[in-house]
Amino acid sequence: MKYIKIGNTDLSASNMIMGNMRLTQLAVSEAEKLIRTAMEEGINFFDHADIYGKGKCEEIFAEAIQMNPSTREKMIIQSKCGIISPEGYFDFSKGHIIQSVEGILSRLKTEYLDILLLHRPDPLMEPEEVAEAFEALHNSGKVKYFGVSNHNPTQIELLQKYIPYKLVVNQMQLSIAHTPMIDSGITLNMNIDQAVNRDSSILEYCRLHDITVQAWSPFQHGFFEGTFLGDIERYPELNKVLDRLAEKYDVTTTAMAVAWITRHPANIQVVLGTTNVQRMKDACKGAEIKLTRQEWYEIYKAAGNIVP
Repeated sequence: MKYIKIGNTDLSASNMIMGNMRLTQLAVSEAEKLIRTAMEEGINFFDHADIYGKGKCEEIFAEAIQMNPSTREKMIIQSKCGIISPEGYFDFSKGHIIQSVEGILSRLKTEYLDILLLHRPDPLMEPEEVAEAFEALHNSGKVKYFGVSNHNPTQIELLQKYIPYKLVVNQMQLSIAHTPMIDSGITLNMNIDQAVNRDSSILEYCRLHDITVQAWSPFQHGFFEGTFLGDIERYPELNKVLDRLAEKYDVTTTAMAVAWITRHPANIQVVLGTTNVQRMKDACKGAEIKLTRQEWYEIYKAAGNIVP
């Protein structure tokens, strides 16, 4: 397992993250086995959100590992707030943020979060209120560091103007079959669809400001439209290349999909949302592979992208 320093923090984190969005699909004993497997593989970073299972995922996590101080100190725990579901809106008000964190801490049976993320942008955000909430949470020791998910550079700049702490994480969708953060930079000024700037150069912005990028849905294409692994109807060439390289490195294609992301010099963390123990182990092997430049570009092109 590779470990990275989360920018502007004292956290040494695995570049694999266990995502806990689907824990409600497991019995507590199964959840325990999955979490223990992740830790045995070297994962020390665990991602949550208050909307995952409407809080139930956090409860299952704490119950599965029998949360206690000695276990807690081995973990970096991150959670997210701001999405109101199923109503379908966002709330970055001071009261909601603080109330959300209180609930998260209670369900996780911990006294603090290492990182709190704002879960997707809120167009009605008043950054002064967010700053007040963050200061209250930080000063009380309930949250050490703060970040965002799915935010563009200007949205981050607006927040950062008012917040006295450096935002340390931006969690965004990235996989071999979902690469808007990379596409337009490669095809700048070309009159093709791939050149359309859909990301505002967020990857470069995060690198410039020491904001760690976390990649969610690393095996998905589209917006939860399914995995590209094994989908030979939509991605025949990509799967052909992944199969060949998996054989070369003696791993599964799951590991290859992870290796493609971690090969990027931005030190991107990969959020593994699997509930399958073996797939967790397979994915972690990808953290140990360093693809050649030629292999990285070959995979990128096999997914249907142009390299001029």
